[in-house]
Amino acid sequence: MALVLHAGNTNKNAFKALIAAEYSGVQVELVKNFEMGVSNKTPEFLKMNPIGKVPVLETPDGPIFESNAIARYVARLNGDNALFGSSLIEYAHTEQWIDFASLEIDANILRWFIPRIGFAVYLPPAEEAAIAALKRALASLNTHLASNTYLVGHSVTLADIIMTCNLSMGFSRILTKDFTSEFPHVERYFWTMVNQPNFRKVLGEVKQTTSIPPVQSAKKPAQPKEQAKPKDELKKEAKKETKKEAAKPKETEAGDEEEAPKPKPKNPLDLLPPSKMILDEWKRLYSNTKTNFREVAIKGFWDMYDPEGYSLWFCDYKYNDENTVSFVTLNKVSGFLQRMDLARKYAFGKMLVIGSEPPFKVKGLWLFRGQEIPQFVIDECYDMELYEWKKVDISDEAQKERVNQMIEDHEPFEEEALLDAKCFK
Repeated sequence: MALVLHAGNTNKNAFKALIAAEYSGVQVELVKNFEMGVSNKTPEFLKMNPIGKVPVLETPDGPIFESNAIARYVARLNGDNALFGSSLIEYAHTEQWIDFASLEIDANILRWFIPRIGFAVYLPPAEEAAIAALKRALASLNTHLASNTYLVGHSVTLADIIMTCNLSMGFSRILTKDFTSEFPHVERYFWTMVNQPNFRKVLGEVKQTTSIPPVQSAKKPAQPKEQAKPKDELKKEAKKETKKEAAKPKETEAGDEEEAPKPKPKNPLDLLPPSKMILDEWKRLYSNTKTNFREVAIKGFWDMYDPEGYSLWFCDYKYNDENTVSFVTLNKVSGFLQRMDLARKYAFGKMLVIGSEPPFKVKGLWLFRGQEIPQFVIDECYDMELYEWKKVDISDEAQKERVNQMIEDHEPFEEEALLDAKCFK
């Protein structure tokens, strides 16, 4: 008996089970002419899922709802496939990435997308938080995929199916090329997966959106019609309403009282006393100095440096013994710099990857506004805890010279060759 899947034919959550069925050799039939808002409100459907959500899978043993549970069931029906990996640890990693795909990728794509199309109230701070969380998740995924073709092991697992289905909605509706280009390994992975025969059979041709949908007003439920009232009663009510209107504050079209727009909360660093050091001037000097770097740029840095308004910090990666592959190490550093983007207005950094052979060492120098590492950077950039941080004592000539060498990419650095040097400016 074929399994029956209740959902629309464009539902990415239904695609999870359909693709798993292709890999498992299981027959799953999608209900024809399923109409969301109608088919899922019938008494028969509500017996299968009382809250009326899709998809729902009919099986000989009873219905199953929740898309990941359905996909797991379909994947397990045929024990001759490797959709859960080939070992206990691969099974655990498959479950790990399924949760990540749902909680970090899908949830944040929806928090960004749903308010824009009018199915929830649009709040700019909430959108900013969703985008930041999504970027953090995609950066982590990008780092993992830098050295892995698939999420787990060396073949497609259920984690890849669920991750790709969740990403497909994002790529096709809100994640433009400008956005995803920050995560090249995620891009490579996604386009590889959607063009696998079993994926393409279900998904068809996937095209990336070229624009972010404009914000639409949140949809309001239809109001019940009132019974007609006598004319004299309507006239009395009209007079009362006129008096009320005169006393009421002016209202907007949306029915909310007009208020002065609330100012966006300032970053605490913007409230610090003015500094004689203009960060953009230093960044321009650094970028434009091509010769006599020490005499021009380094001297210029110390002439500009304001020890009261800024502080310098060394950072050393805690787990250098793990840096055994050069390109993975370089990608790790690039990912860290991407996640530091929120501090660009308040920081300058140099990251050195050191060594001619593994394990490679990662060390950095950072200039931050204020006397401490900004708290919002610590809160938002999880990589920070992977480094040991030490404030530079500029009265110590040895530390000051180390700053100079890191700014100018001096080689050898601490008697070792430089594999690469990256700048955050």
